[in-house]
Amino acid sequence: MSGRSLAAWLRRACLEPLDLWRAGSTRLSYARTLEQTQWLPHSELLARQWSKLTAHLQQVAAHNSFHRRRFEAAGLDLSQPLTPDGFSRLPLLTKADIRGAGKDVLSQGYEASSLMLFKTGGSTGKPLEIWMTEELSERRNALARRHDIWTGWQPGEPIGALWGNPVAPDWKARLRRLLVQPLLVLDTMNVSEASALEFARAWRRLRPTLLFGHAHSLFLLARLADRWQDNPIQPRAVLSTSMMLMAHERTVIERVFRAPVFDRYGCEEVSLIGSECERHNGMHLNIEHLYIEFLDDSNRPVAPGTSGNIVVTDLENLAMPLIRYRVEDQGEPSQRHCPCGRGLPLMERVTGRVADFLVRSDGSKVAGISLIENTLTRIHGIEQLQIVQADRRTLALRVVKGAGFGDSATEELVSYFQKLMGPQVTVTLEPVASISPEPNGKYRFCISHVTD
Repeated sequence: MSGRSLAAWLRRACLEPLDLWRAGSTRLSYARTLEQTQWLPHSELLARQWSKLTAHLQQVAAHNSFHRRRFEAAGLDLSQPLTPDGFSRLPLLTKADIRGAGKDVLSQGYEASSLMLFKTGGSTGKPLEIWMTEELSERRNALARRHDIWTGWQPGEPIGALWGNPVAPDWKARLRRLLVQPLLVLDTMNVSEASALEFARAWRRLRPTLLFGHAHSLFLLARLADRWQDNPIQPRAVLSTSMMLMAHERTVIERVFRAPVFDRYGCEEVSLIGSECERHNGMHLNIEHLYIEFLDDSNRPVAPGTSGNIVVTDLENLAMPLIRYRVEDQGEPSQRHCPCGRGLPLMERVTGRVADFLVRSDGSKVAGISLIENTLTRIHGIEQLQIVQADRRTLALRVVKGAGFGDSATEELVSYFQKLMGPQVTVTLEPVASISPEPNGKYRFCISHVTD
């Protein structure tokens, strides 16, 4: 065993358990449970999920007046066995509903002062406040740990992370990074040649086995590293999250870092929703913590392979229940089973966010992320592209020009969107030096201000 392997083993076997024991955390015991349940048969996992959903709704009805009123208005009688038809009568929960309810969303017996508060990034609107117990936070950490291990990383091994607005560690956090979980961070608000080189120098010293971060920030780092004669950033795996990963970005990231990419999908409100395993055969859905639906615009289930609105019910958060919560993303459910042997069902892919869909003048919609993918792969010389739709008749294309971008590329780009959106839509091209990330460190490449 090498010195680095021994150090990782000591962190995993001794220092991390001691650290969590001192904190009174149940993370490791729950992590061991999750390692076992992932291999249960698909049918058994679904049965457990439905049983957990039924029990959770009964608890919510007994302790949460906000949701109890919604249950009663929908005619849901929880004294009778829960049926899919009965559950589907419950209205969808929106961000506006949560904001309007204020602290009424909290269940009886829970005080905000004793709960952990998380805020969404709010890139599509106002930030949303999410409350949960520390115990739930640790269960979510255990779940993320299980999916981190799917990449081949082992607890205790150093991690390199690209993250937005990282909090400067205090002395306790620095000590924990040294003794329990070494972590190297590059701020996604500042991915430049200078910061990337500094990150690479630190990488050479620490030698992380996992590179983790926002999808597009990983791509930007890969493009910078591709120009270096000696690229020390050679992880065992790359974990992409927080943004949609486009196919051409995955190709570049895997080529430059010589490691497979594992894509992950989740949101601050409910944490992890889906994650790729080592077979890269779609995303395994987190049905141990969530009940997940894919619905059309009439709130009916879509067929496998058809894009639908993602609606989740958090089966763990009793302090602030989220029942049939619309996360404002779209994805495709799958009826396939992964050859890895895990019983967790699959989602084919995330297809976009609601706010990223362009609206044509006739009211039809088109996924903006698909248009970005199409144009970047077919038109030469585009470094970055951002689509901004002010209204149904105005479309702006913000373009970072690269080598080879000329008049023909401009004409082709404008013509493509003109034909797509219709002759009555004005399409303008706006050259920019760079596409800036949002305040939360993520990038948005399609922004529509059109509301239904």
